[in-house]
Amino acid sequence: MRRRALFSTLAMLISLCASVRADESPTSSGRLSPSETAFVKSIQADLPARFAHAADAEKAGYVRYTNVDASGAISYANMQWTSQDIRHPSQLWYDKNGDLLGADFSVPNTDGKRPHLFGVSPGRWYAFEDHVHYVLRDTTSGKMKYDLAVSPARFREAGGDPAHPTAATLVRMGKAKSESQVATVFDFPAIWDLIVWVKPNPDGAFAEKNPLVKS
Repeated sequence: MRRRALFSTLAMLISLCASVRADESPTSSGRLSPSETAFVKSIQADLPARFAHAADAEKAGYVRYTNVDASGAISYANMQWTSQDIRHPSQLWYDKNGDLLGADFSVPNTDGKRPHLFGVSPGRWYAFEDHVHYVLRDTTSGKMKYDLAVSPARFREAGGDPAHPTAATLVRMGKAKSESQVATVFDFPAIWDLIVWVKPNPDGAFAEKNPLVKS
């Protein structure tokens, strides 16, 4: 969220309702283990070669849905919430100049058990509850409005299916004036999420902020 989308997602979740929140934070911190170091080095060698700039992410199907957050990151998601390997993060995040900062890897949270993946301590992962994100476009100026979300409960109340959200439901909810105004709408399901800095970070690859990045 991070992305670092953690910051933007946390802010949106808090504003939605008490039941939609990041309800489990990491339980592990500190120095990286040998296997974690290997993981970080692998993505730092691979992702910049393929996704150095935000335009590269967009060409690969990632969609922007946030403004610059407190960590200095703008998040892009591909709506693929199961990261099967380290080459396929569910999200990528960029600075205000469009340069790659980091990535999120995720797996669905179906049983409340922290993932054992990529040689990373299970305690490094965040848990996020289900919510629906959307992006609006001003039909006159073309300006985009990011950092918008609604809870699944409210989406259902309006007759929509959170798992398959539509612009029509947002219009019924009064969130958009017309379907053409909705640039993007997608379900952000309940997941375990791992945030990793690709840009070198003196505070560590799993830290929430990077002192070398200004928002």
